[in-house]
Amino acid sequence: MAHAPTMTGTVAGRPLRAWLETKLAAFGRGLNAYMEARSRRDQVEQLNALSDAELARLGITRDGIVRYVFRDVFYS
Repeated sequence: MAHAPTMTGTVAGRPLRAWLETKLAAFGRGLNAYMEARSRRDQVEQLNALSDAELARLGITRDGIVRYVFRDVFYS
């Protein structure tokens, strides 16, 4: 009968599996934050590339681009 490999041992007094799950979850949160920040930075750059007239049609001023991009984070 075949047996599935198991993770045994401890790291810093915690079971290896729990320690690894904690580290992977933290890595995932960091990666998500990085991807979101990059996406927002790209959006700011795209809006900055527009003319003032194009921004006005969107209801955005050049000074308000960052406020517009981060409106759900800081201004909700």
